[in-house]
Amino acid sequence: MHHQSRLPRIYGATAICVAAIFCATALFAAGRGPANSHTAVATALPAGPSGYHLIKTIPVPGDTFWDYLKFDATSRRLFISRGDHVAVVDVDSGKVIGDIGGMQGIHGIVLAPEFNRGFVTDGRAPKVWIFDLKTLQVTGSAPADPDADGEVYDPVSKRVFTMNGDSKTSTVIDAATGNVVGKIELGGSPEFPVADGKGHVYANLESTSEIVQIDSNTMKITNRWPLAPAQSPSGLAMDTEHGILFSGCHNKMMAIVDANTGKVIATPAIGQGVDATRFDPGTGYAFSSNGDGTLTVIHEDSPTQFSVVENVPTERGARTMALDPTTHQVFLVTAQVTRIQNPPPHTRPFKMVPGSFHVLIFGR
Repeated sequence: MHHQSRLPRIYGATAICVAAIFCATALFAAGRGPANSHTAVATALPAGPSGYHLIKTIPVPGDTFWDYLKFDATSRRLFISRGDHVAVVDVDSGKVIGDIGGMQGIHGIVLAPEFNRGFVTDGRAPKVWIFDLKTLQVTGSAPADPDADGEVYDPVSKRVFTMNGDSKTSTVIDAATGNVVGKIELGGSPEFPVADGKGHVYANLESTSEIVQIDSNTMKITNRWPLAPAQSPSGLAMDTEHGILFSGCHNKMMAIVDANTGKVIATPAIGQGVDATRFDPGTGYAFSSNGDGTLTVIHEDSPTQFSVVENVPTERGARTMALDPTTHQVFLVTAQVTRIQNPPPHTRPFKMVPGSFHVLIFGR
């Protein structure tokens, strides 16, 4: 998640998530109402050039704020990071089928199905929680550096790589044993990572506007590439077949980068307040979910040519995302927030409207 203008650390992950949707609250204050009610089935909207439109919403109980999402295409479950717990939603039935609790200030969620394990970064603990994919119960944990945030599971090395923002490090965990096997000094504050399935992990460095390439077996940085003119990267996705990285940056650009040379191929415009990007190899679409209430859709016309298709209206604050590569559906989450007038010192100036948190499902 985005770390600029960080609120005091005492607030933990919850406060940071609130800050990330500050622009959403400002729009509400300007008199603009919510784009869509969180009913069980959404009103059909005309599809734009990409075909993407809102097809369903799912209300999810609880008033804690949120961060990253993870979708398991096999079980059709959506895992939602919610401050001190993970909500698990069956996207077909629209029901909450699990809740993984006992955490503190969580961010990223990754799955290692061959070991029947999931891993959740907790920036406040600081540690990585390990849970059973079948029972949805916590089975252990591994220590991590403070501000453990984004993470990725690398299927080649069978390791989990965390991105520890303030610590400027990556903690490396053996997925089979749950033990820490290394730590990487990154030289900047990392955001989101991806793995190419060929022994490399790539990570955005928000503070230096770079991407680093890591050898997942040696746990060494092998390349460091600037993203200029793009600045302050957050979300990261990859076309693994063609070796193309899609880095969503906070100066309203998506830096599209050759993963072999580090060359910035293109910088198409995206919406304001990006926090996640995804790539769908089945359609050639790259997505940027933006806190301003848009989903930017970019098409990979070829490995060197890219075009912005449209900015699909979503809802303000819907800045994190998951993708189902089978159905090509996109999952977003958001809620209504209100500003607290004259809040006490060292407290967040926002609160969530009770009962307003919901999942948005977009499809073609």
